[in-house]
Amino acid sequence: MVNPILLEFPGEFETDRLLIRMPLPGDGAVTCESINASLKELKPWMPFAQKEQTVEETEVVIRQGHLNFLNRTDLRLLVFKKDTGEFVASSGLHRINWDVPKFEIGYWIDTRYSGKGYMTEAVKGITDFAVKELKGRRVEIRCDSLNRKSRAIPERLGFSLDGILKNDSISVEGDLRDTCIYSKTF
Repeated sequence: MVNPILLEFPGEFETDRLLIRMPLPGDGAVTCESINASLKELKPWMPFAQKEQTVEETEVVIRQGHLNFLNRTDLRLLVFKKDTGEFVASSGLHRINWDVPKFEIGYWIDTRYSGKGYMTEAVKGITDFAVKELKGRRVEIRCDSLNRKSRAIPERLGFSLDGILKNDSISVEGDLRDTCIYSKTF
């Protein structure tokens, strides 16, 4: 296996309505604003959304995401509307196993853009990117069994429910939760 840092692939791609790209220094402000506008909806599911974020905190995360993308250890992706450049969501390919290769897609959307099909479009585009550009053989989506909106995306895109891991994680409130594992194999 070639060292993943030597793999050449694009840092951005498009779908019908979206530009999806690696995070860049300076993206912290728009990402922070989006997180803070969506705290109420993100709080039950995302540990980072337990308090309002600062631009500086978010910029650190963005710059780390940029470095991780370049060294191929984690491929965070930011989602923007193609026509206006507005920030819509954060996603990416995580828990990478380059030997298979396999990836896990994670995602959250700015509440102001939910219900418009953007996240489904982004996840489909990211899945296609993983398969075509990265030669992915398995793409997973893991989510809390109680997060119906998150579960709807892999179900809508034809991912198989491989199983539900009982008492697999701790919620932000400290309760035991079950994790759904969806996948597509290629």
